[in-house]
Amino acid sequence: MLASLDSPGPVTEGLSPQQPHGLSTGGARGNCRPIIGILAQENSLIDTFARGSCFIAGSFVKFLESAGARVVPVKINHTEEEYAKLFHSINGLMLPGGCADLQTSGFARTARIFFELAVKANDAGDYFPIWGVCLGHQLLVVLITKQNTRVLTDTLSVALPLTFTEEAKSSRLFGGFPRHLMQSLAEENISPNFHKWSFTMQEYNHNVKLNTFYKVLSTNSDGNTDFISSMEAYKYPFYGVQWHPEKAPFEWIDKPGMVHSVTAMTISFYAAIFFVSEAMKSNHQFSCRLEEDEAMIYNFSPVFRGSGNVFMEKYYFD
Repeated sequence: MLASLDSPGPVTEGLSPQQPHGLSTGGARGNCRPIIGILAQENSLIDTFARGSCFIAGSFVKFLESAGARVVPVKINHTEEEYAKLFHSINGLMLPGGCADLQTSGFARTARIFFELAVKANDAGDYFPIWGVCLGHQLLVVLITKQNTRVLTDTLSVALPLTFTEEAKSSRLFGGFPRHLMQSLAEENISPNFHKWSFTMQEYNHNVKLNTFYKVLSTNSDGNTDFISSMEAYKYPFYGVQWHPEKAPFEWIDKPGMVHSVTAMTISFYAAIFFVSEAMKSNHQFSCRLEEDEAMIYNFSPVFRGSGNVFMEKYYFD
């Protein structure tokens, strides 16, 4: 079941800006002040709004905030030492959708650093979850296989039902979803797909590195190719979805594949609640209130790019 969200948080009012403070209540009650990093990616050359070197789409920020998390941008031009310090300050990482090379980009390099830190931390009993969406989901595959073996699929702008595997019902990701939402996901064209590349089930079934690290929770098909649409790691709190649960409440481009029904909104919220509840299991924290405040995405203003863009708002960073 999903973790409880109504536990009282720690009392931190009255601390001086430099005074270290605990962001976790500790024990089974969890951390009710989770901070999640969202990985930025390189700006597109055709983005006329772009400034600086990288961006984060506003819908991913709102998705996490809707479930009670705060967000820190993870930029792509820092050192490994700086990333290690940030890793021990945040409670989880989101790898968002977009467009970037899965092996040579700053997006991929930074994700690899955090992924390796997360594996090492979880092996030592230090809980740290990762959530990948679309491109981020695909990157979670490449980080394990060390190869980009995606294939083209006809899934650029379409809503699909999820074909759940036997693993889904007992999974961490979907185990807390109400039965009626699972039924809707399985029967209705309700999961937004905005990708032209996919990792196939054929690849999964033949790649030992892949199928021993992740279990597939759902698949989809474009009519010719079956591909992985939801997965979670066997041993680690790492989760990938090829579809976009954040789009229903927060993106408004008028294209096939966009679904704004009450059910779609509810599914988005359950997905957000799930990942934030995972982040609540992490006890990482900033060294002081001032350092925490300076890292927050609240220090930046999103740029409205118009409702005709796939990402209606973006945060831009140097």
